[in-house]
Amino acid sequence: MHSWTSPALDPLPASGVPLRLYDTRAGRIAPILPLTPGTARLYVCGITPYDSTHLGHAATYHAADLMRRALQDTGLEVEMAQNITDLDDPLLERAARDGVGWRELAASQVELFTQDMEALRIIAPETYRSVSEAMDQIIAVVRTLHERGRAYPVEASDAAGPDWYLDLSIDGALGDVSGWSEEQMLEVFADRGGDPTREGKRGAFDPLLWRAERKGEPAWDAAELGRGRPGWHVECVCIAEDGIGLPFDIQAGGSDLIFPHHDLSAAHSAALGRPFAAAYAHSGMVAYQGEKMSKSLGNLVFVHRLVREGVDPMVIRLALMAHHYRSDWEWADQELERAAARLERYRVAARRGGRYPATVEEMRSALRDDLDTARALEALDAWAEGGVSARSDDMAPGPGDVAAAADALFGITLES
Repeated sequence: MHSWTSPALDPLPASGVPLRLYDTRAGRIAPILPLTPGTARLYVCGITPYDSTHLGHAATYHAADLMRRALQDTGLEVEMAQNITDLDDPLLERAARDGVGWRELAASQVELFTQDMEALRIIAPETYRSVSEAMDQIIAVVRTLHERGRAYPVEASDAAGPDWYLDLSIDGALGDVSGWSEEQMLEVFADRGGDPTREGKRGAFDPLLWRAERKGEPAWDAAELGRGRPGWHVECVCIAEDGIGLPFDIQAGGSDLIFPHHDLSAAHSAALGRPFAAAYAHSGMVAYQGEKMSKSLGNLVFVHRLVREGVDPMVIRLALMAHHYRSDWEWADQELERAAARLERYRVAARRGGRYPATVEEMRSALRDDLDTARALEALDAWAEGGVSARSDDMAPGPGDVAAAADALFGITLES
């Protein structure tokens, strides 16, 4: 799958100081120490392309982009993988509703997404792969799990053969990421794609591994498992393994993926005899009109519409930076007004020139401290307002071009 063109990168001299992130599984902030010396590997869960990029998506991929930039600032090479869930019930339902092919719908929405990512100056992943493209690898993994006795059939009255589920009881991996109780899991499982009450399942949280072919649905041949398509969680395991290898350093995504998706992805990997991710970093939810921004509710603010209306994509990035990536917050038009005013002040300050090494170091320090973008903006605000003495700051060691640092660390170009 073609991704998008990354912005030109001109990193600062390596700081050598590790990025510290909040690890959901560990429940604390800890330094990211790569499993492979010199290289950090990051996986971020991608979109289900049945609607274009809203600000909730943008917040997630902006946070992952900041993680990548922070890792690069330490002096690490970064390898990143991202999937596209182009086979899922909501996409198939939307395609049927609109009278278009599912591939056509997915392609149109992926194109919009890539345009939005390019406009926001998000660095493109090295591996960008859709589920349909990865089907050979997915089928091989599903068959491996079956051969290991980890898959069991559940009869499906509307299909010629059974659906296949992953038996979680063998290794006790359920809840490894979230640490949730079963009661907490039950509260959200059905709303997030699970089927806890399906007759014939051995365990309420056993995830669908292979769905038997239904009339009108796309299907692939999985030999002894029959024709069908994969479940949600196994897809990311396969794309991550093929793209960056298992285990990798950071699993990123929205906090609504902690359970079931990231818990059950890790459980699939455990069933294969492999660890999944060393750390889990989750972004908060963006609300609008009193509810979490989501496709199902329709309370969406789309990136491409804001850009089409004349909003500078750098304003959108600055609006996202005003909120800590782990926080839940609500979008309002005032977010754009404040960010636009900030951008104008920063661009005026950039035109006056000067060296400000202490300001740059504060920006770097804030980024590697669990992506503390609000603190970084405070440093930029002081610089833009002239609260930093160029004469005294010039005596500090290190790089001092604030505009270059804003570009390298935060993807913010201060060129007018």
